[in-house]
Amino acid sequence: MLIHSHHVKGIGVDKETRCQHYNKEIDRIAIKFYCCDTYYPCFSCHEVEGCENPQVWPMNQFDQLAILCGACGTEITINDYLSCNSLCPSCQSPFNPSCSNHKHLYFEV
Repeated sequence: MLIHSHHVKGIGVDKETRCQHYNKEIDRIAIKFYCCDTYYPCFSCHEVEGCENPQVWPMNQFDQLAILCGACGTEITINDYLSCNSLCPSCQSPFNPSCSNHKHLYFEV
């Protein structure tokens, strides 16, 4: 059984960081929110359980570890996530490519 060293907050979070809002097999990342330094599977989970002050990661911080692979538990930088072609650089598990449609909710674009 995979054990994450990082606690992921959210609604109905499973062992690969899927939540009530995003629960397809490829929905397996959590994002550390810049505003509260806490991992959530999605923006909607942060809206419900988060700090009530959402802030996106500024571009000059994209070298920070802020993405958690739900399959292997590896943290990757925002830059690595944005350039990984929807595959974990560590374990090659696929990520949902549609997440890029929401990047403005997490990262300065």
